[in-house]
Amino acid sequence: MEKTGFLIDMDGVIYRGNQLISGADVFVQTLLKHNLPFVFLTNNSQRSRLDVTTKLRRMGIDVEEKHVFTCAMSTARFLAKQKPNGTAYVIGGSGLLNALHKNGIAVVDSQPDFVVVGEGRTITLEMLEAAVQMILDGAKLIATNLDPNCPTSDGGTRPGCGATVSYLETATGVSAFSLGKPSPLMMRAARKELGLSTSQTVMIGDTMSTDILGGVEMGYRTILVLSGGTKEEDIKRFAYAPDCVVESLHALCHNGDIRLSLPAPDPTDDSVNLNEWRMMHAT
Repeated sequence: MEKTGFLIDMDGVIYRGNQLISGADVFVQTLLKHNLPFVFLTNNSQRSRLDVTTKLRRMGIDVEEKHVFTCAMSTARFLAKQKPNGTAYVIGGSGLLNALHKNGIAVVDSQPDFVVVGEGRTITLEMLEAAVQMILDGAKLIATNLDPNCPTSDGGTRPGCGATVSYLETATGVSAFSLGKPSPLMMRAARKELGLSTSQTVMIGDTMSTDILGGVEMGYRTILVLSGGTKEEDIKRFAYAPDCVVESLHALCHNGDIRLSLPAPDPTDDSVNLNEWRMMHAT
């Protein structure tokens, strides 16, 4: 059977707040049992890989740090390629700071190359004022994601990274460059973590505007789970649709081999082999 790997959103797919969604642990255990490659994708830049794996293990899902890919990692790797040994003024938490440091980006309080925005619980007006001036002075505005809000553990909602970014965009007239889902940069980087081709990759998520859109734009097969914030009647509002819709991850486990529940891959979605192309078009 064709090799298949999975990019899996977490909040609304694996858990809600601190509550495991029924069947999610069985799904992950099935992936591990059949040696199917997977990575969890998150637009939460506050937590490091270790933080995420610790949370999952406490819920009974025994995974390793290699199974986690965050928007903070996506952002830090991109900045390191754009400007090796660059500098950043950071509005965000420890997960973002750790990712930047690991990729050689120094955190500074003045004259940065980048203003990098992630989630934060201690953002002040003084921090925003400083960021505005730095952007007006030429620093590039970088968003770890554009999610306008985030769910809280008590079932409420709080402003997300996108809300902070909108403030800075409005104040400066500068548009942010986002490295979180559905950015193709993050979606492609996550696939490369698994060493898979486009047609071998499946994106599983609960949000049409990030998870499913990101998968569709990359040519991945997409599965929408209804265990999060999206209802089945919401799908018709979008110009694109997932390949498959299920109530939860548990619905993918009933056949024994998860791949039997998936739509067939389309190898034409893969990149062109240049040597084969040259041979086909040789004159």
